[in-house]
Amino acid sequence: MRRSWGPGPRRRYVAPPRSLWRRLLDYGLTVIILGLLILLAARLDRVETRKTEGAAIVNDGDSITLGAERIRMRGIDAPEYTQTCRRNGADYSCGTLARQSLVRLIAGRPVSCTGWQRDRYGRLLGDCTAGGKDLNRAQVEAGWAVAFGDFKSEEAVARAGKAGIWAGTFDQPQDWRDSHHGEVVERKHGTLASIGDAVREIFRFW
Repeated sequence: MRRSWGPGPRRRYVAPPRSLWRRLLDYGLTVIILGLLILLAARLDRVETRKTEGAAIVNDGDSITLGAERIRMRGIDAPEYTQTCRRNGADYSCGTLARQSLVRLIAGRPVSCTGWQRDRYGRLLGDCTAGGKDLNRAQVEAGWAVAFGDFKSEEAVARAGKAGIWAGTFDQPQDWRDSHHGEVVERKHGTLASIGDAVREIFRFW
């Protein structure tokens, strides 16, 4: 008599019926997930990106005006227009030179800025370009603005090359504002801060 060594008949697995409490839990989780999705959709308008473009009026080294929209360039901080720095043993108007640097970068071309956050003065925190050039990044690379949440590597290169304000000594723009105008310390507004703000805005009820 020959023995068969092949696999025997497979047994069909039948899942045990779910208990009433398990079904209620599943239904509850479904309702919660649907509620979160509805909330998310309702809050997305809070983080809608705004784009504005046109001829720029340069206010200082990190802020411009496009039409009726005031723009604070995101992720950087330039010397205030009236701020002075020190180089070769003498004071000089680094705030004026920072503004002139931004004027040169724009070179009369139309400027386009995008963003969704606003600072405490109601200005749009924008990433700005002119002629395809990233103005935020270029100001830091030229040494006429410091990293303020972004562009750390560009700042390191400018510092090593003693570009712009790095050729001498200076007060950080935020410290200068605090000592001369007593302004509230401004929170840095780089990429990580933007992500955190977006999450808070989406899930903020009021």
